[in-house]
Amino acid sequence: MTFPEQYRWLNAPLGYTSSAGDPYGVFRVQGRAANGRALHVIAVDGRETGWEHVSVSLSDTPKKCPSWEEMCIVKRLFWNDAKCVVQFHPAESDYVNEHPGVLHLWRCVGAEFPMPPRVLV
Repeated sequence: MTFPEQYRWLNAPLGYTSSAGDPYGVFRVQGRAANGRALHVIAVDGRETGWEHVSVSLSDTPKKCPSWEEMCIVKRLFWNDAKCVVQFHPAESDYVNEHPGVLHLWRCVGAEFPMPPRVLV
């Protein structure tokens, strides 16, 4: 996982402050780099949980979800092309929706995620 330093929000509110090079932080991706809409991204490298993770929301309309294209932009910013990251749809009994409009990408640290045959993806 990489952290796009050019988008790091060094003085983020609510205790999310980070410094250049930290393995976590808040990132603001301007609209010109994100399909026309500014994105707000919170990222962590997974050292504590075993899962690299980003949460993505739209800066101007936080109750609307990012598009597929915007999630692809975030994937490319934080992971290289060879990495598989996933967006989970858990059993309804496991749903947690603290923030409508936020989507998540995950990658298990130290293990490759099983994939269906390429022709099916």
